[in-house]
Amino acid sequence: MIALLSTPWPLFNRPSIQLGTLKAFLSKGLPGVRIRSHHVFLHVAAALGYPLYQKIAQSTWLAEPLYGALLYPGQSRAIEKSWMRLASRGMKSEGLSFSAICKELEKASLAFLAQHDWEKYILIGFSICYSQLTSSLYFIKKIRQLAPDVPIVVGGSSVAGDLGKTLLKTFPEITYLVEGEGELPLLRLTRQILQKKSRSNHCFQGRAILKREQVEDMDLLPTPDYDDYFEMLASLGPSRAFTPRLPVEMSRGCWWNKCAFCNLNLQWKGYRAKGNERMLLELLALARKHQVLGFSFVDNLLPPKDLMEFFREISRMDVQLELFSEIRATTPPEMLRAMGRAGMKEVQVGIEALSTRLLQKLHKGTTAMDNIEIMKNCEDPGCPRLTGNLIMEFPGSDPHDVEETLTALDFVLPFSPLKAIPFWLGYGSPVWSNPRQYKIKKVFNHPRYKGIFPEGIFNSLLTMIQGYHGGLREQKKLWRPVREKVKQWTAHFEKAKASAGSDPILSYLDGGDFIIIRKWVPAGYPETHKLKGTSRKIYLFCETRRSIQEIVAYAPSFTSHEIEAFLAMMVEKRLMFREKDNYIALAVPVRPTG
Repeated sequence: MIALLSTPWPLFNRPSIQLGTLKAFLSKGLPGVRIRSHHVFLHVAAALGYPLYQKIAQSTWLAEPLYGALLYPGQSRAIEKSWMRLASRGMKSEGLSFSAICKELEKASLAFLAQHDWEKYILIGFSICYSQLTSSLYFIKKIRQLAPDVPIVVGGSSVAGDLGKTLLKTFPEITYLVEGEGELPLLRLTRQILQKKSRSNHCFQGRAILKREQVEDMDLLPTPDYDDYFEMLASLGPSRAFTPRLPVEMSRGCWWNKCAFCNLNLQWKGYRAKGNERMLLELLALARKHQVLGFSFVDNLLPPKDLMEFFREISRMDVQLELFSEIRATTPPEMLRAMGRAGMKEVQVGIEALSTRLLQKLHKGTTAMDNIEIMKNCEDPGCPRLTGNLIMEFPGSDPHDVEETLTALDFVLPFSPLKAIPFWLGYGSPVWSNPRQYKIKKVFNHPRYKGIFPEGIFNSLLTMIQGYHGGLREQKKLWRPVREKVKQWTAHFEKAKASAGSDPILSYLDGGDFIIIRKWVPAGYPETHKLKGTSRKIYLFCETRRSIQEIVAYAPSFTSHEIEAFLAMMVEKRLMFREKDNYIALAVPVRPTG
């Protein structure tokens, strides 16, 4: 038997796609070997309680210290002090202390370990991704004590490149390391172990980094096997049941792959995608097998080729899916509407900034106009709801970037608020690889890991989240007004949405030769604006961005001076947004379009 483990802290309401994909691939390639995938995080979430687990899982610095205290009891007091400072806001309502949470974690973890005979396995694998470092190390150490001769292999995004090499060097309990994707290296390793065992009673020995190999044709990958997750969920009993969402992947890598802050593609080489027919069959098979209709695409970016037809095919199917995916800000409105008809309820858009100057520094390949346009389009009732991040304190950002951001924020108040997040330096990102270009003087392991690991281990490891020197205090001070304005935006949106009900906050009704624009405010009746004749035509013409030259050519009955005066009035009233010589209307139709 082979065991595959995913430890806390992934989302508990969906199985690990890493485990599901590996189990399906290995089962196909090793028909005589039983593969067990252990979604340890689900067991722990049920023991802690789902609300508490979810709160912890939302922050790396709330999650990693907990298993750090179990790993290194001698450091638990120091870890607790640091943890309590971070948890003082969000965790007080739970009524549990750090030590109480650690006790519950240890109890649940040991109970899980006791359920299995780890010496029966020929290989035990761990998928280590974001916020899974200390929990994985805890279970690795415990299993090594229970099964001293069984090889342990680790892989995942948090052990790519030198991250994994330092892990292998520092922790002798680990036998093998997968630097890239796991299917082919694990298949080859298992066959070697089976050949060795057939010649003797001893396990295959030797610590090594496995040769990198990729499945180039993703259509050859079998449908992920989530049976063990659903079996564990059923064993928890009706009182702990919920309806999971299933992760699926249409592609690996990123076809843009230029963002300065991103380190999500360290384990991939190139960009590969499944064909539409193959992906449709996978969605149907998983939906029918598990009677689940919620799916999350885990792709960094969905493939651009034939994507419109893919969503049209989904909308023609005899099942009604609820979908989530990540997309670029340049996704056109007709694609968004096709996604909406296919059941895409929510998209995470790579917004990152509302300043074109800053977007250039981020190498996003987009502008503030791109971002505001898709934010507006996602308010259309027929399009998916938008979520996104606003990166603050990016190294090398300046007062002009902040000023542009603050100006743009005045125009997006009617749209779903972005989440303001401070920049964090990821190992392997372009910023990390070229620190001087971004005015960074020195990079090193993030100091918060120093509060978790003993000094010798901290100095030996290379961590996913890096610390750095270079204008940190200045950046925090510089971006403070943006942080405050985003808080105000969130409060304004929630109150205005309560007034608007099911309608968009900024919308229009078309009367044929006039339109009525309504902007809901936090309390009371909406502001209304009526546009007639050519004014109406210009406003509707600008539902997608238009240059001043295009607008003048479209409305020859108005002089260019009259058109510019009208556009300036619309911008002043925050009913249109302008960037250079381009304009876009911000109101969306009350009813779905297309």
